[in-house]
Amino acid sequence: MIGQKTSSTTPVPDEEQGMSLIEHLMELRMRLVRAGLAVILGLVVGVVLVLPEGPVRLIDIIILHFVPADNPYPPFSAIGTAEQFTSYMTVALALGVVFAMPVIVYQLLAFIVPGLTDKERRILFMALPFVTFFFLGGLAFGWFITAPAAIRFLIGFSGSELIQAQPAISDFLSTVTTLLLINGVVFELPVIIYVLAFLGVVTAQQLGKYRRFAIVAVVIIAALITPTGDPINLMLLAVPMYLLYEVGVLLARFVPKRA
Repeated sequence: MIGQKTSSTTPVPDEEQGMSLIEHLMELRMRLVRAGLAVILGLVVGVVLVLPEGPVRLIDIIILHFVPADNPYPPFSAIGTAEQFTSYMTVALALGVVFAMPVIVYQLLAFIVPGLTDKERRILFMALPFVTFFFLGGLAFGWFITAPAAIRFLIGFSGSELIQAQPAISDFLSTVTTLLLINGVVFELPVIIYVLAFLGVVTAQQLGKYRRFAIVAVVIIAALITPTGDPINLMLLAVPMYLLYEVGVLLARFVPKRA
């Protein structure tokens, strides 16, 4: 009896006890540091890809993809002394975020999952490949559809022979990278909805019930995050975003019930 009483009062392991605010902040700092290191490593790879004399010369590929090469003059200009360097490094940093995205999402989930069971952890981490898949799908959608439509619409808006469109290279690269990253993040919507449904924050029934409000919210969000502000690009972003919302609603129906 004494032995049984002693075993019933065995202290709970530290990892099962509630964490204090300081411990949560320390863990958050650790996760942010790891995500930051991943971005730095990705940045190094990005620098190699964008170097003017590098093996890939990615900036030239981007320019030739969005602007015809048969113009009698260079399509872009560099006015500032450091404009070319900062523009190249901006693209390299965006590549760093792209390469580090799986690590960033993993660290975010690792910060959340201590309150979940082992089975729930496995299910969430199994979703990580889908995070990468949807993000790359968003980048591809932006590369082939959204960004080209936006660039062509903005550069060739007037069509006047009296205006020679020769934007600054920094403005062009900033617009392209922003559009691509926005598309990549937007395409994560089904995964986000699935995780929220898995955590019990929302249900498929709730999401289906508020479709009308979702349409309004999608249009407002698309208008806010569209860097160019033109209606063409807003539509190209809002329509896929709502379709992705519907995909998320569909995925939420297959969420296993939590204990």
